Amino acid sequence: MNIKEIDFMAGFLRMANDGWLQNWHERNGGNISYRLTEKNVQDVKEFLSFDDSWQEIGTDVPALKGEFFLVTGSGKYMRNVQDNPEDSVAIIELNESGNKYRICWGLVNGGRPTSELPTHLMNHEVKVLTGKTENRVIYHAHPANTIALTYILPVDSQVWTRELWESATECAVVFPEGVQVVPWMVPGGREIAVATSHCMKECDAVIWTHHGLFCSGESFDSTFGLMHTIEKAAEILIKVLSVSPIKRQTITHENLEDIAKAFKVTLSQ
Repeated sequence: MNIKEIDFMAGFLRMANDGWLQNWHERNGGNISYRLTEKNVQDVKEFLSFDDSWQEIGTDVPALKGEFFLVTGSGKYMRNVQDNPEDSVAIIELNESGNKYRICWGLVNGGRPTSELPTHLMNHEVKVLTGKTENRVIYHAHPANTIALTYILPVDSQVWTRELWESATECAVVFPEGVQVVPWMVPGGREIAVATSHCMKECDAVIWTHHGLFCSGESFDSTFGLMHTIEKAAEILIKVLSVSPIKRQTITHENLEDIAKAFKVTLSQ
């Protein structure tokens, strides 16, 4: 079997292409990571090599020791991932201390995993440590409407959550725990990794001010769907605010309580 035909790889490649088609990945913007299951590792075992040297992650993630991840490469273009995954992505293994990785497949023309690997791995670890072990996908993209709103709305997670919930009825169902927002930080560093992982204890979506959106989910579909829902709500809100600074009517607090009751979800506020 071609590695591209294995289920998790096919899902990863489709997500990359779907994000490109949404116009969320200019140039080499954005990145994806997936934490492999034991079955996934067995499915690709024949393709893996363990000859590469260990490299520093830049952070410690002991709860992920010995695990394997499929990740996009640093500087790689999302538009090329589906057509040429061997060049654009990698399967990496973490060592038994959770502070180093080695490339076991992919990046055949050189390179390294995404520069935001520390952020991805720290947030994968948060999901494991908080009991959300089924959350195996982390996706970072640059959806324009969400980024535009970071110039308008305050850096306040409660405000963002309420504004997005009010923008489309399905939002409170898709992300009842709300969203978190972090102020602008240099991407790829430990500071933004720590800030994001702190937020990920509370929810599955973090807004990076003037930068983009960072989402976690159980599957490629649910993670992509979470980002898609947030970005669509942001687009609606942008359109409303461009017409009038005052909303004539909106989804009220009572409406949100009715939604929560009907769909059996618990809202964060």
